[in-house]
Amino acid sequence: MYVPARASFKEVLTDGFQKGYAVGQFNVNGLEYIQAIVEVAEEERSPVILGISEGAMKYVGMDYLIGMANAAKMKATVPVILHLDHGPHFELVMKCIRSGFDSIMYDGSHHPLEQNIQETKRVVEACHAVGIDVEGELGRIAGAEDDLSVDEREAMLVIPEEARRLVDETGIDALAPAIGSAHGHYKGEPKLHFDRLNEIRDLVKIPLVLHGGTGIPDSDIQRAIALGVAKINVNTENQDVFTRTVREVLLTSPKMFDPRKYLGPARAAIKETIRAKIRLFGSHQRA
Repeated sequence: MYVPARASFKEVLTDGFQKGYAVGQFNVNGLEYIQAIVEVAEEERSPVILGISEGAMKYVGMDYLIGMANAAKMKATVPVILHLDHGPHFELVMKCIRSGFDSIMYDGSHHPLEQNIQETKRVVEACHAVGIDVEGELGRIAGAEDDLSVDEREAMLVIPEEARRLVDETGIDALAPAIGSAHGHYKGEPKLHFDRLNEIRDLVKIPLVLHGGTGIPDSDIQRAIALGVAKINVNTENQDVFTRTVREVLLTSPKMFDPRKYLGPARAAIKETIRAKIRLFGSHQRA
């Protein structure tokens, strides 16, 4: 049985959670990214999540992003879900609800637990009232710029009982727990805390999300999926490949001035990165 083309965020992640695969969230940084993500999803028959960050909205513009995403979704025969990535405040969440987002990731992880629960519950109530699913976050997921000691990184990890409280008291549909991953490039080898992930899965019993999917060894990705991760976020690797391809084309042809002739190869290059991730996550041939 396949995931239907119009499946929701919760339906897609629940299917992965129950059947042992993960759906990729690939962040959108422009038109070429949307084209590449959705084309590969179609070719691989995979559900896919278009991640839209506040930074992307500021750069591209909300209306342009919505227009491009809706054009892609109308043509798609697999689930294509428009998802707010790291919504930092309620006002942005409401703007995304009104603009037609399919799901919301509200990031209250920078707040103390009680405030995170309070703010996340407020978001869930607003979203669920109009049929929009919500991903919550607990614990701090490091950024590429963070230069932290081992003890500091340990302190950022999720406490499993707090994860249970966040899920039970807010009604979120998916949880992104901090288990040692990081946004951006890793400094050294990533160290995921699988024992903590296993405990969280048993306590919350909803799909889990792994942020900072770039740079994590394939074996660790597969182990995380086996322990309940049903959504994995990827952005940095696509940005690296896209930029490197543009740079190589322009270095090879320094007189080139037509953007289509260097953006086109970059789009083709990230298609193969996305394809490899979809196959690694096991979501191919699921839609």
